[in-house]
Amino acid sequence: MTEGRSVISMKLSMMINYSGDFHADVQKVCDLENAGLDLVWVPEAYSFDAISQLGYLAAKTSKIEIGTGIINVYSRTATCVAQTAAGLDFVSGGRFVLGLGASGPQVIEGFHGVPYEKPMARIRDYINVCRMTWKREPVVYDGATVQVPLPEGQGTGLAKPLKIINHPVRDDIPIFWASLMGLSVTATAQYADGWLPIFFDPEKFHQVWGDELKAGTANRDADRGQLQISAGGMVAIGDEFVGDKKQQILDMARPNIALYVGGMGARDKNFYNTICQKYGYVDEAIEIQDRYLSGDKSGAAAAVPSEMLEKTNLVGPAGEIKERLAAYKEAGVTHLSVSPVGGDAVQTVEKLREILD
Repeated sequence: MTEGRSVISMKLSMMINYSGDFHADVQKVCDLENAGLDLVWVPEAYSFDAISQLGYLAAKTSKIEIGTGIINVYSRTATCVAQTAAGLDFVSGGRFVLGLGASGPQVIEGFHGVPYEKPMARIRDYINVCRMTWKREPVVYDGATVQVPLPEGQGTGLAKPLKIINHPVRDDIPIFWASLMGLSVTATAQYADGWLPIFFDPEKFHQVWGDELKAGTANRDADRGQLQISAGGMVAIGDEFVGDKKQQILDMARPNIALYVGGMGARDKNFYNTICQKYGYVDEAIEIQDRYLSGDKSGAAAAVPSEMLEKTNLVGPAGEIKERLAAYKEAGVTHLSVSPVGGDAVQTVEKLREILD
């Protein structure tokens, strides 16, 4: 993954909580912007929409990048996503990053009432339509899941190619793809500007995604540059974060990992469980799922491997964190996604900024 790539300085990014107090989060983002945070991601799922919140953030900040982390490719048309991205890029002065993903059938079919079909092809179609729209080309596209204008024989018959009225601030807004496994990761490495993985272990990620990333990169347009990667986890920096205190912080991640590895998808089709197994935690992944699906959520959380917790988070003294950051850089991570815990968030980001700079 690192062979032949140019060196890009690592940015600091953070995902805000979609179920929290947004106004409090905005104040935190403003404070963290001054401390050195480079990018804030706003998730959506089936909470308040991310777009209105990003518009508010654009008005309240001045230099931090703002991104969707993520919006799905089913509840909005491809050209609507393109319009929305161009609009947010305009109101933010060129600071927007488009994070796209497929979400899952529970949200797409259960909340939006749309069939969950061809997710990988759909994201690729959306990427193509967005880039076409931003270049102010007439949108004429016949893809696997998107056809614009509406094909002959459908609708009123009055459809004709149109191009966006406004002149976008940028004609190539960065697009990050949240992909999990297989061909979708290959497509991410080939078509997207950036990748949003989960449970990223910088020393062992090749075991999970190495072949797919290599295959996609081999067919990547050289003009698009290096695939950017946003990955990380909880962050707590200090000499006090050793032994039991370090473990207490790491244990905070157990319920969330157990939810994904144990409770997402069907028993035989849980990509998060597959990721865990590919890392080498086969028995643990099976136990987590068995316990979670039987209702023993605390037992599932307890079964999460301690090594996985330590390798996918940044908790410890400054010297140890510096070594971990070097591993992330070596793995090609360009955006360190941080979730400050165990102390003041501003001070944590300032410490990270000092180590990175």
